Amino acid sequence: MNSKTPDSNIEHVAFIGGGNMASAIIGGLLKRGMAASQIQVVEPFAEQQARLTQQFQVAVSASPDASLARASLVVWAIKPQTFREAAGQASAHVRTALHLSVAAGIRSDSIARWLSTERVVRAMPNTPALVGLGMTALFARPAATPADRQTVERVVQTTGDYLWLRQEEQLDAVTALSGSGPAYVFYFLEAMIQAGTDMGLSREQAHQLAVGTFVGASALARQSEEPPEVLRARVTSKGGTTYAALTRMDQDGVQQHFISAIHAARQRASELGDEFGTT
Repeated sequence: MNSKTPDSNIEHVAFIGGGNMASAIIGGLLKRGMAASQIQVVEPFAEQQARLTQQFQVAVSASPDASLARASLVVWAIKPQTFREAAGQASAHVRTALHLSVAAGIRSDSIARWLSTERVVRAMPNTPALVGLGMTALFARPAATPADRQTVERVVQTTGDYLWLRQEEQLDAVTALSGSGPAYVFYFLEAMIQAGTDMGLSREQAHQLAVGTFVGASALARQSEEPPEVLRARVTSKGGTTYAALTRMDQDGVQQHFISAIHAARQRASELGDEFGTT
């Protein structure tokens, strides 16, 4: 990758929506050398407009207009329920662009129809992209060229790792697993911190210990060639403290409930496509 610019094919990028995910990508692009003048954002909320302008010095408008025609790449970073309306407002200006959607649930068939183009790539990122440690899954429609895919890769690389999927339906599972996944981690961190304070630690001590444990265990899992079940067994001596904790979790059905919860998230991702992706 060129050290001065994320991709020489990206002359101008437009973001429809300026929330957390758009901010993560914009920040990554700027760090890789893209000029703020090459980026514009359509964001209807005044408070968010002010934040984007102050933080990134990029051009921000309240609604789509003819200036979008400059964009070689359009990133759709909006809520599923607002996608169709926004596409209707912008489509006349962006039909020659490559489109990258990070909206949960909205299928590429709907996006292609609304925008009158087949050059569509769907992405499911997650919020660790805000600190450059995101995990993004990608699916490209057949009309997206190898160059288009490379452009998307170089943009997504500014926020962390990525992987390509062959079947679009798998994005619902990705949404449930890694897209919503950070919330699961925070949920367990909340529980660990509460348990720590219940047992006499200060909240600051419990927070440091819990977060440090997640960071370290995740790094170990990433670097190890062994599966999680083996790593878990290595710290679970029968009759010991870890064994006591895991036995109680098994008795309470924690793992099965957790798996069921992720399936519920996948089901909701599929429903979003049905609810908001109609023609």
